[in-house]
Amino acid sequence: MSENEYIRSTDPAVVEKLEWWRDQKFGVIIHWGPYSQLGVFESWTLCQESDPWCRAPEPYVDDPEGYRAVYEKLPETFAAPAFDPKPWAEACARAGMRYVVFTTKHHDGFAMYDTALSDYKITNTPLGRDAAGEVFAAFRGEGLAAGMYFSKPDWHHPDYWIPGRANPDRFANYSTADEPERWERFKQFTHAQINELLTGYGPVDVLWLDGGWVKAPREDLDMAALAAAARAAQPGILVVDREVRGPYEDYRTPEQTVPDRLQPFPWESCVTLGPMWYTAGPYEQYKTVAEVIHLLCRIVARGGNLLLGIGPDQTGALPSAVIERLAGVGAWLETHGAAIYATRPCAPFEADGLLYTRTDDTVYAIGLLEPGQTVPEELRVAVSGVRPRRARMLGHDVEIEIDTAPDSGGSDTLVLRIPPVPATHAFALALEL
Repeated sequence: MSENEYIRSTDPAVVEKLEWWRDQKFGVIIHWGPYSQLGVFESWTLCQESDPWCRAPEPYVDDPEGYRAVYEKLPETFAAPAFDPKPWAEACARAGMRYVVFTTKHHDGFAMYDTALSDYKITNTPLGRDAAGEVFAAFRGEGLAAGMYFSKPDWHHPDYWIPGRANPDRFANYSTADEPERWERFKQFTHAQINELLTGYGPVDVLWLDGGWVKAPREDLDMAALAAAARAAQPGILVVDREVRGPYEDYRTPEQTVPDRLQPFPWESCVTLGPMWYTAGPYEQYKTVAEVIHLLCRIVARGGNLLLGIGPDQTGALPSAVIERLAGVGAWLETHGAAIYATRPCAPFEADGLLYTRTDDTVYAIGLLEPGQTVPEELRVAVSGVRPRRARMLGHDVEIEIDTAPDSGGSDTLVLRIPPVPATHAFALALEL
């Protein structure tokens, strides 16, 4: 097996769930935790690596131990008086999102649920509520499926980062081969926490495991046993062992990027709405509605899903700018969703300014519009062999003339002539076969 080979599951329940997941196209990932009080790059600021997101904030840039002491006490002031996941769920449902992935534990080891295995958890804060449980209940109430983000490393656990020893990078700060009993304790702890989540929080469709450096042989969590237990608790659950190639990565998750071509495996681009995975402050620069719509269309035309990253601020509220953008995307999808949901890629996928998707009986041609740009009066469709019985524009009751014209190679190309129609952000033509 090559390092990058994708291994398809042979479990019928997983195969069925994966096809269902590919139909959903648009999900949301929500990061939130005590770190929101500092406005830093999540818990990565505890990690003393050279990447810019690993730097402790002022005045602790050169005092990592002092910063760690401050960070460890953040739960003592984590009150989040505006926390109410129902408005989050309503905003995401209106946006046309179909599933949520919520951060139950980031690398700092702080549990956003009521774990019985650690005191470092949200029910031991002034907020005092099981945030994950409330989030999953609220989103299921709006019809969204549930996915659980869980960090495999745990920088709080004494059997991952041993107190008193240097922790210069993201890895366990000891040799697991030299101290196997210590690693075994951590492995059992990790399995037990995941079991808590998969047995105590209702139906779960995706187990989204972050921290791809935790893998064999250096940090072997026994993924075979972990995945088997997960599927015993939640039959058919998709296991996403991120960045760890092999049988426990049911789909891949390119981060903050979009593959430039069709991929030979299921995939999902996780991309933030703003600069970080949650809301760090009132002056965030967010993607526009058009940028998100264009991103979604390009991803779907290339065979992927979009997992859009948002998060509340330290009070627990989603900023109004986030809600406005979600509403704008949802308004577009309400009219054009047929070209997105439950579709599959259609060659040539993207050509001459059009993106292509299809179902069994319809090919969709999606045109992305820049501000001030209008729908062209004539479009040439590059899908070979398509002879539609009818063409229509989603959201408009207009007659579209279908014709053919020779292309540069002497073959006939489908030509659509479209009367003037208003469109914002993008338009979609349905070619009924």
